[in-house]
Amino acid sequence: MTTSTNPIRTPDTNSPRIMTNRGVWLVVLNVLFPGSVQAIAGNRRLGRIGLASTLAAWAIVIILLVLNGLAQTFVLTLATNPFFLVLAQIALVYYAILWVVLTLDTLRLVRIVKTGPRARYWIPGVAVVLVAVLSGGSVYASTLAGGVSRLVGDLGVAGPAVAPVDGHYNFIVLGVDSDKQRVKDGLNMRPDSMQVVSVDANTGKIFSFSFPRDLHNIPFPASSPMHKIYPDGYTESSADYCDEWACLNTVYVDAELNHADLYPQAKKLGVSPGVFAMMDAAEGITGLKIQFYAIADMQGLVSLIDALGGVDINVPYRVGLANMDVPDSQVRYWIPAGQQHLDGWHALMFARSRHAATGDYERMKRQQLLMAALQKQMNPMNVLAKFQEVSKSGGRVLKTNIPQPMFGTLAEIAMKARKAGYTGVAFTPYSDQFKIYPHDPSFSKIKNYIRSLLYPPTPSPTPSN
Repeated sequence: MTTSTNPIRTPDTNSPRIMTNRGVWLVVLNVLFPGSVQAIAGNRRLGRIGLASTLAAWAIVIILLVLNGLAQTFVLTLATNPFFLVLAQIALVYYAILWVVLTLDTLRLVRIVKTGPRARYWIPGVAVVLVAVLSGGSVYASTLAGGVSRLVGDLGVAGPAVAPVDGHYNFIVLGVDSDKQRVKDGLNMRPDSMQVVSVDANTGKIFSFSFPRDLHNIPFPASSPMHKIYPDGYTESSADYCDEWACLNTVYVDAELNHADLYPQAKKLGVSPGVFAMMDAAEGITGLKIQFYAIADMQGLVSLIDALGGVDINVPYRVGLANMDVPDSQVRYWIPAGQQHLDGWHALMFARSRHAATGDYERMKRQQLLMAALQKQMNPMNVLAKFQEVSKSGGRVLKTNIPQPMFGTLAEIAMKARKAGYTGVAFTPYSDQFKIYPHDPSFSKIKNYIRSLLYPPTPSPTPSN
């Protein structure tokens, strides 16, 4: 009487052909359904652990994909939540180890010495390559989760999410420059540029408004503690620093050196009181409620751009890397006009050079160009491909007061922004969009112009005949 055998669990070990085919199937099953090999041909307890882990992983992936289609903000919030990211790291490392264990056990069950002569080499070779790809991918995904967690921790602060104001999130972006001389003068850093960025919470469209450093008569809103000191505005008649340096950016200096007690929250957040004074100044200038600050360190920006692999900018005219008072004949380096791919240092110099007849005003336009170019350059694929470098430089570039739970919402808006577009306005005497004269600005007109951009009138419906 013959007894039928299970070719997987109890194969004919005397047949190299059968053992080779069996080995191929075991390796394939180990990749497609980790744990299934052990369940049908080996240690069933280990198989149950592997299958349960596999089913759990597939269930999580399917649930996240469904949620991403139904509630993308929730998924992005999870993806930027430090606690969830730690769990994800643990789970990914667990799966990497499990794949290695199951693959080694699968090779044991294959019984390599019983397969065909050539199969004894390529079956374990294929199995090792596959497990290296799968477990290595899992480990890499774990490092990405760790990088996101570190970046969110470096950038964000604890606290609840904040709702948009009139459908917009409003930021002040300060480009700061720290050097040894300013530390000697009692300053940690001083703003080199100021922009107000308003982001449409629904469409993701970005509006950026930059103002000259020598802007005068700056009004503080009545809610600002600086309003009590400068009720008639911040200018030469009331602020000594306006005579010594440019006026707008010395609001920062004044608050840091003379009025730190007005902003006790600054110490808790580890920033200068000048940041909050600048937020108040931005509210007075634009009429917008400024919710967040973003302090961009100029030297850190070099690292970020280099981490992204450089930035592509259409340079409108050749830019001399020198100050205003240096004759063209003595300029050693120029950035040519036309489409250019710039590394971090040259991109920073492009944005900061004052070698032009209009000095700061032309520089403001170039800063807008750089900001628009970076917004285009930081697409999800580019950031993901170079995420480790980007995450390491991110904490050095930016310091913000954005609550950590909001990073998911802002990530979704950032994805929309790529389609919604970018509008940049530099308020200068030479602006093609809206001219202002820094020593005699009309803030009511500035506010009205900004509102007209953020909230354009809805066209009246054409009456039907």
